[in-house]
Amino acid sequence: MALTGVRIILVEPAGPMNVGSIARVMKNFGFNHLVLVNPQCDPLSPEALQMAVHAKDILESAVSVATLPEALQGCTRAIATTARVRNWDSPLENPRTALPWLLEKPEQPAALIFGREDRGLSNEELNYAQRFIRIPTSSSYPSLNLASAVGICCYELAQSDAKIEEDTGTSSLQASSSEPAPLDVLEEYYQQLESLLLEIGYLYPHTAASRMEKFRQLYNRAQLQTKEVGMLRGILRQVEWALENRNNRKDF
Repeated sequence: MALTGVRIILVEPAGPMNVGSIARVMKNFGFNHLVLVNPQCDPLSPEALQMAVHAKDILESAVSVATLPEALQGCTRAIATTARVRNWDSPLENPRTALPWLLEKPEQPAALIFGREDRGLSNEELNYAQRFIRIPTSSSYPSLNLASAVGICCYELAQSDAKIEEDTGTSSLQASSSEPAPLDVLEEYYQQLESLLLEIGYLYPHTAASRMEKFRQLYNRAQLQTKEVGMLRGILRQVEWALENRNNRKDF
């Protein structure tokens, strides 16, 4: 099943009972890969284990990492959840319409990212995802518990997975010959691009983050393939070589 390739990523979870409840709901719907980014609680505490009930194995096998890029290592697709409307070009989508995209390449790892209980994901963290979802809730009480949000998304993904199995062979889910670039490969490109743009004066240190956010959104929409990232990095290396040789000639 494609669900086993989806990582449920929690950024800085603070509540052990939430983490335990999330492990339980993951097991309910066939997920087993939990990744914790800089957790603020012990995922194996008595409270977490008690809430996990028969999903203690998911807590025991959960991977803890220091940063979100580490959690996304090897993934080619990532969707982030957010409750806030943000001022940028990427739309906020409904989980039912957006989440099936994570399952279209079952042989490639994908990620579903959830933020902190109290303030969600920062803009910088959202930049690591390619698509963004917002769970529609009542305007009179829009705040949603983290474990509930994970449960809703896991349910929608499980429903999509069941439909894919029923509809195997339909054109809408045919595997493409193009391979999307892993997110860590894209991140290396972004770092190289930012360094070069700072060097040539296109970016300034105090505005680099906001300008790079626009570049990330642009490339995320393009769904770059690995070979295309390689081509872009080749261009950057050639520009770096030209700059270095120009500077060397000035020294003589």
